[in-house]
Amino acid sequence: MHVITFTRSTPDTAAKVWVDDSGAVTWGDVATVVNPWDEYSLEETIVQAKAGAGKSTVIAVGAALHEDALKHSIAMGIGNALRVDEAGANTDDSLVWSALAAGAIKKLGDVDLVIFGKESVDVGTDQHSYQLARRLGWTMLSYVSRILDVDYASGDIKVEKMLEQGKQIVSARLPAVISVMKGINEPRYPNFLGIRKAAKAQIPVWSAADMDIDLPIAKTKVLRYLNPPARDVSTEMIAGDSVEAKAQELVGRLFEGKVL
Repeated sequence: MHVITFTRSTPDTAAKVWVDDSGAVTWGDVATVVNPWDEYSLEETIVQAKAGAGKSTVIAVGAALHEDALKHSIAMGIGNALRVDEAGANTDDSLVWSALAAGAIKKLGDVDLVIFGKESVDVGTDQHSYQLARRLGWTMLSYVSRILDVDYASGDIKVEKMLEQGKQIVSARLPAVISVMKGINEPRYPNFLGIRKAAKAQIPVWSAADMDIDLPIAKTKVLRYLNPPARDVSTEMIAGDSVEAKAQELVGRLFEGKVL
């Protein structure tokens, strides 16, 4: 049983992000963090690999920036780490990203399950996970709130998926790609031994040539980044003798402004 997960380093969601004078996105001296959704996929990867008496690997696609996330993953307990990077490749394009990710999966060769977090907070999308599943020809199970059962001998997986109107229980054959939701587990904190192991880890980097793949032509291109326009905001505190009076005045203002 070989379980794979993907991760990336992102700005802290509490950090101020802006476009500097050169047109580059920056968040100053604030350190990056593991993509918050990935904390749950990392934990689930560790759990499932142990349950299947198998091994776990974490992969990052992109620049050396993401090695911090890989080392955090090792410190949590992931067994192996790998970074995939191709000079000049536009990994902001999900077709290019998924081609590199699929190349790594195929080169590893013995993968049974790929686990993603729900999405990447810095780009606000999850299409890369679906495109990876399509490239591999594997079943995609998204919005997984619980893994109910994995039969490692027969190669079957049963999961609970979240829907807008409720929940759905589905089964699929392995290998498969799944994306997990917050609450599927309680992510562990790295311990001292894990941190020491991560500090010493030498993370291999694979290129497209190493994986013997040709990259597709990117279909998207970032033209430029812009800061949002400045907003002129004023604040008024509504006065009143009681909460009810203040609420009535507020509702009146909202109707007057055609907000309600």
